[in-house]
Amino acid sequence: MRKPSPRRKPFSKPLADFIDVCLGPSLAAQGFATSDVLVAWPEIVGERLAEFTQPLKIEWKRKGPNADPEARPEPATLIVRVESAFALELQHLSPIVIERVNAHYGWRCIGKIVLKQGPVRRVKPQKPPMPVVGDEDRQRIGNAVGPIEEEGLKAALERLGTAVVGTAKAARPRKREE
Repeated sequence: MRKPSPRRKPFSKPLADFIDVCLGPSLAAQGFATSDVLVAWPEIVGERLAEFTQPLKIEWKRKGPNADPEARPEPATLIVRVESAFALELQHLSPIVIERVNAHYGWRCIGKIVLKQGPVRRVKPQKPPMPVVGDEDRQRIGNAVGPIEEEGLKAALERLGTAVVGTAKAARPRKREE
């Protein structure tokens, strides 16, 4: 009789670990050593500017044939796509953005920013699904908003009650059954 083979636990990795492996060659062609500036762009420039801007590539100056291979490269040029309404604002803020990108990398790698006007791709945030509540909770919410006469307000309060009860139930730790 054969012994059952011991099963290994599946080893899962976060998707973020594979981003640089998969996108590395493409990013390198655009001058990005890794995807960290692309991923961390909202933290570098702030949410407001990140909504209307997008880093396109980093252009490094080519070293001449007589250049010292041990020398640190000259600062690069960061090319940023920006929507036309924010081009002037980003132009004024470019010294701060350069400083923040350099602080992110830990050395003076960016020397100037070139702006390219154009549309910026936006990811639409997905709405979280409405929480599911039981019939008992639904009846309790209905009784609480029952005396309200205005239909719009009543519907809004029902949605609020459903969201509050549903998230409160989801946040509670479940009891272990023994």
